Amino acid sequence: MSVSISGFTFIRNGVNLAFPFEASIRSLLPLVDEFVVAVGQGSDDTLARIRAIADPKIRVIETLWNERMADRGFVYAQQKMIAQYSCTGDWAFYLEGDEVVHEGELTAIRASIERHHANPAVEALVFDYRHFYGSPDWISISPGWYRRECRLIRNTIRSYAPDGQYWLVTTEHKRGRNPQAALANARIYHYGWIRRNEEMQKKMDQVSKYWATPAAQITYSQFDRRALAPFEGTHPQAVHEWLATEAEQVLNIDPSYKPTPKENKYHFMRQVETLTGLDFSRKHFKLVA
Repeated sequence: MSVSISGFTFIRNGVNLAFPFEASIRSLLPLVDEFVVAVGQGSDDTLARIRAIADPKIRVIETLWNERMADRGFVYAQQKMIAQYSCTGDWAFYLEGDEVVHEGELTAIRASIERHHANPAVEALVFDYRHFYGSPDWISISPGWYRRECRLIRNTIRSYAPDGQYWLVTTEHKRGRNPQAALANARIYHYGWIRRNEEMQKKMDQVSKYWATPAAQITYSQFDRRALAPFEGTHPQAVHEWLATEAEQVLNIDPSYKPTPKENKYHFMRQVETLTGLDFSRKHFKLVA
């Protein structure tokens, strides 16, 4: 019997906050048997746009966010779990609203799932990340940005999300641990940091309340040039229209910008990585295969 795959995500005010959520969903539809979307009650036409995709694989769950939840973004974990716990496949594939998969890598993803499905020691699949910054032409190479993350997890084990980014697995009702994982041999294309600068600031202003902290002031030009590298490759077809209409097109780093102490620390870590082959970026998984 074929391995079944559920896609899932959550979103609210995706239009107002310039998320490429339609591209995200469309990019994964060819791979999955269903796609569950938890759509929070908002103030724009996000729900209508998702319904307009008009794919029978899509199953919408309308939700109401807990506006009192301001503990380190846990409201995102709540919404993620609403969607995940409604998935029915053997595996569950989570994409955030600013993440896209490449059509050229869907076959490799399917092959990785089928290769590891019979091995219960592999609980999740890990993807390499391309974090775009400032424009579609630049990616972050800093160890301060996670380079790999789980996006596929078995839907037959006890898992939960402490926040929107990652999972923990529980066994024997004990404390959660990182999933045991294998490589998916594919990438996630993360576009959140190239929406127009003013839209990025709007997003930060609106979501900061879920962390109970003041919103950071975002200016793309104020960034450590040493933490960037040119993007070499092609963007997923699904996101081309969004890139042309919603993304910043050119990144101009301020030549007078002085890196912060944290950026200098990450640059030093990057130099050590280059010399030793180590990877100091944060990981929420344990590779076992």
